[in-house]
Amino acid sequence: MSGPERVQAALEAAGLDVEVLTLADSARTAQLAAESIGADLGSIVKSLVFLADGRPVLVLVAGDRRADPAKLKTLLGARRVMIADADRVREETGFAIGGVPPIGHSRPLPTWVDQSLGRFETVYATAGHPHAVFQIPFDALVQLTAGQVADVTVCS
Repeated sequence: MSGPERVQAALEAAGLDVEVLTLADSARTAQLAAESIGADLGSIVKSLVFLADGRPVLVLVAGDRRADPAKLKTLLGARRVMIADADRVREETGFAIGGVPPIGHSRPLPTWVDQSLGRFETVYATAGHPHAVFQIPFDALVQLTAGQVADVTVCS
């Protein structure tokens, strides 16, 4: 099953009427995704894997923000927080950087959601491939990921 198919299956399993869309242009970065779909940069969800004392954590960040390791360190009660490398991201999620979705991973990860995404009623996330996205209400994203909403970012 392809990445977008796995994401679509996860959306359907959750009972959501949300469709994965294939884009002509790449959505590998938040900026490219925003340009490709004509959305505000802040409404793009970046799915980032961090390691907190070696344990993987998924952090969903608004496209116009940067995850703040110091805030994550405090929030997670960790001594050390660092972004996971490409191999570890694939190992933990089953997806390559540039196409990591917030759902459909190999195994569930504890998830933190950037509270600034709540500025938008609807957000857009990558769907398992750099040319695939899905649109979802912010509240549904939080529920779907069992994410904890918190201040985890700084402005870019």
